[in-house]
Amino acid sequence: MLKRPRGRERLIVAVDVPNLDGAKRLLDRLGDDVDWFKVGLELFTAAGPRAVELLIEARKLVFLDLKFHDIPNTVGGAVRSAAALGVAMLNVHAQGGTAMMRAAAEAVEGLGEHPRPLVIGVTVLTSLDQAALEEAGVARPIEQQVLTMAALTHRAGLDGVVASPREAAAIKAAEGPGFLTVTPGVRPAWGVSGAGRGGLPGVGLGDQRRVLPPGDAVRAGSDYLVVGRPITAAPDPREAAARVVEEIQVAEESMGEGRP
Repeated sequence: MLKRPRGRERLIVAVDVPNLDGAKRLLDRLGDDVDWFKVGLELFTAAGPRAVELLIEARKLVFLDLKFHDIPNTVGGAVRSAAALGVAMLNVHAQGGTAMMRAAAEAVEGLGEHPRPLVIGVTVLTSLDQAALEEAGVARPIEQQVLTMAALTHRAGLDGVVASPREAAAIKAAEGPGFLTVTPGVRPAWGVSGAGRGGLPGVGLGDQRRVLPPGDAVRAGSDYLVVGRPITAAPDPREAAARVVEEIQVAEESMGEGRP
């Protein structure tokens, strides 16, 4: 069973910026208060592997969020290349099917000098609601679709899934506590515009649809929480990150999982 993260180890800050300079500024502002950073399509397309190298040189853990989805041979090669960059986590689309995901799982075995990254499967994007899913031709309820994709991912040998925190409890119940849940769609109440005192102007739900606050996400079974704009758009990103970690720790303590 994989070691479950605790406290600040759970927080992954999304570096959704358009260039390397923006990534450097965010890294400087967050200092040593964040261990994990997510590099997604926007930054990787602009800066390429250098974005990953920047974070690794700063002794950070990198979640490479490129959602590989192609034929098995191509995805296997892409996963090997990502592992060679030194990332600690990467993802593929579960919709790519069992053979593709098995190719991804096999690609990270026996890497030699490179540590094995966690490989997880994207179930249903947190930007989708039921109407959007049906528009794409999937008639079953969102939770059922997520659980179907999670089961497929688990059988293919991956370490866990990306899903909304609203499905985390059902995933844990179906696949067991050792199967990781990585959850975007985490929105602290104080990090949403119009949320009252302390809310951030201009930072709403954005394109997220299935969301929970950090504490509720942890209590639901989320292992890693991906948080972007509530931290990166805050006047003081370091303080915002600390508030998210505090909510995580309070939830852990309420579950009897706090620091020893």
